[in-house]
Amino acid sequence: MSPLPEDPDLRRHWEALRAAVAPLGSAAVAFSGGADSALVLRACREFLPEGRVVALTGRSGSLKPAELERAEALARDLGVRHEVIDTEELRDPGYVANGPDRCWHCKTELYGKAGERARDLGLACVVDGLNLDDRIEERPGARAAAEHGVRSPLREAGLGKAAVRALSRALGLPTWDKPAEPCLSSRIPFGTAVTPERLDRVRAAEAVLEGLGFRVHRVRHHDTVARVELPAADLARALEPAVRRALVEGIKAAGYSFVALDLEGFRSGSAHEALRGLPV
Repeated sequence: MSPLPEDPDLRRHWEALRAAVAPLGSAAVAFSGGADSALVLRACREFLPEGRVVALTGRSGSLKPAELERAEALARDLGVRHEVIDTEELRDPGYVANGPDRCWHCKTELYGKAGERARDLGLACVVDGLNLDDRIEERPGARAAAEHGVRSPLREAGLGKAAVRALSRALGLPTWDKPAEPCLSSRIPFGTAVTPERLDRVRAAEAVLEGLGFRVHRVRHHDTVARVELPAADLARALEPAVRRALVEGIKAAGYSFVALDLEGFRSGSAHEALRGLPV
């Protein structure tokens, strides 16, 4: 019995998710630990037979170790078996070149290995966390998912981001308000090669922001310049003398020569702003 309140919209969403998940019989969940994949994992645990769902998380240089730890902890709390797949997209020249199709190369590697593991475990399919609001024309990774037969229960159930967060909150999932956390490669401009050194620099710079208490943030890599994106409400705090000094000193220690605060503020997917007029 689902622990949902008697909210008709939430119950309708949950039943739609049941209709998308239950017929699968078994599944491997491509599990990042974010709000979308967490809800999918929770639904799979609820609607699939015991022991017939496994959470799979891809590990590479573009993943923050803390994100992997959070994914492992959440799967454990949900009572779902969790496995880590080491992916090697950084060995793929197409991925390293960092064109607009970078995510296709990444997801091709992930879903290829996830599919193999699902077959080894006797699971029917791989499922992901794509939701109805995700603009698949801007997501080459969605093309890779389709090519590998990955199912998207949230999208099939007609759930967008607001429904995902509301339903997650009702279910008590700690991810209900978790900010989106795309891979570190998304901080590197298209056309600039993705290298371990650049990923390490971004990771160290973002750790500074996390240490200063900025929950939502991005450090965009521009050679010697770190362009810091924060929500507009956090810009004033970032400019407080003590905070600004710690921010600048920490990010320079990460390997950057200059630190720029983006006055336009945080916006998810800002890397695509440079792609206007270009094919993705």
